[in-house]
Amino acid sequence: MRTVRGKTDHVIVVGAGLSGLAATLHLLGGGRRVTLVESAGLPGGRAGRLTRRGYQIDTGPTVLTMPHLADEAFAAVGERLRDRVELIALHPAYRAAFADGSTLDVHTDAAAMQQAVEDFAGSREAAGYARLRQWLQRLYQAQMKHFIDTNFDSPLQLLTPDLARLAALGGFGRMDAQIGRFIKDERLRRVFSFQALYAGVPPVRALAAYAVIAYMDTVAGVYFPRGGMHALPQAMADAAADAGAELRYGQHVERLERSGDRITAVVTDTERIACDAVVLTPDLPVTYRLLGRTPRRILPLRHAPSAVILHAGTDRTWPQLAHHTISFGSAWHHTFDELTRHGRLMSDPSLLITRPTASDPSLAPPGRHLHYILAPCPNTDIGPSPAHWGELAPRYRAELLAELELRGLDGISTAIDEQCLVTPADWHAQEHAAGTPFSAAHTFAQTGPFRPRNLVRGTSNAVLAGCGTTPGVGVPTVLLSGKLAAARITGSRTRPAPARGTLNTLGRALS
Repeated sequence: MRTVRGKTDHVIVVGAGLSGLAATLHLLGGGRRVTLVESAGLPGGRAGRLTRRGYQIDTGPTVLTMPHLADEAFAAVGERLRDRVELIALHPAYRAAFADGSTLDVHTDAAAMQQAVEDFAGSREAAGYARLRQWLQRLYQAQMKHFIDTNFDSPLQLLTPDLARLAALGGFGRMDAQIGRFIKDERLRRVFSFQALYAGVPPVRALAAYAVIAYMDTVAGVYFPRGGMHALPQAMADAAADAGAELRYGQHVERLERSGDRITAVVTDTERIACDAVVLTPDLPVTYRLLGRTPRRILPLRHAPSAVILHAGTDRTWPQLAHHTISFGSAWHHTFDELTRHGRLMSDPSLLITRPTASDPSLAPPGRHLHYILAPCPNTDIGPSPAHWGELAPRYRAELLAELELRGLDGISTAIDEQCLVTPADWHAQEHAAGTPFSAAHTFAQTGPFRPRNLVRGTSNAVLAGCGTTPGVGVPTVLLSGKLAAARITGSRTRPAPARGTLNTLGRALS
């Protein structure tokens, strides 16, 4: 593994999102002094927090899987995730609601889910689900060590025994087709393939290897932090501060000072901070602009679809909604073509509806409820421009609410007493490329060693982290990107520090 050469005693991490916070904790665990610079007034990045009249709104991801990856970051400084954050295991992980009126609760417990599938679609599909679950587990085991949790310096690193295992499992086929080997019911196939959209690719075109996201969602478990998703980055920031990191909020990085191929200081709008190395976590265009160089690629980057999100505080809720409900439209493949090929809004949308107050009522005022409605939409490279969204947004909000009414959320339009609508124009204003928070799509040419590297030629002491680089988009992978960036600087995987209680016991013994 290539590492940053020379002195790396003081590292500046730019951006206090999940990747930057993970990098900070792992760097601290590796014995580095760390200064974390964030333009916002609080940590979280995309996983931010908006407070409106007593509603505590998570502005980014709503689904937390693989929490042990966050625990690894806490462990680097002798902490434990569970001492900082209370995690609520969600049962069901999701509720799937279909256009024909049927519903399916998606359980992560194998026996409960097999019974649910049998009740929903019959014994043959239940047996197929059991085989699918085993396949997903093997897929995860084949990928995690050498394809996901790894720093790539060359495509030759793919040549491991796990590559043969992944090929034998059909990982280089198409996701939809591979899932179809186990289950035939189209509704069930949607439940285990919609996750491809997280990777920015329709299921019919996504590599089957990305069914590993379905493993994370439907096998490993889905969790929710008490206090909202923002509780996780806030806890990480608090742990970093307690471990000695300097956290500087409200500072916008304007430029990087250089001496030859090394960055010697980060200059913000308020100060100059000298450093030995930097970890850069902003979206790729911002990072490349700071570095003064955009790496050449044979093919230009393709970006994932974007999303419109309606945050709605209401005076009522609807009993058919679980914490997470996926409301599928009648259409499926056609709507993916609209999103990724034709640049049109979905004519028959599939929606993610999250009701965080189902698990933590304190996120809304007494007697009120919070709903997060996500509608995938084209990015601004192929769809409506940021300027067009200025006039399109009110109409699309009305269409979205009308669709929710048709799907059983009676009276939602009049139940809203606080709201915030986020469109690609807002993501564009936050300097997310192509107006999408989901960065570069996970096409074959943008996966593994072919994804933008976390080391950039021409700068010897800068490392990238975040969803645009290795290993990719999503909370688990972004946490891993921070760990991988730290390893580029420390030279090895950081070992978990002794828990704080162990350090205190040792201190008393020595005294």
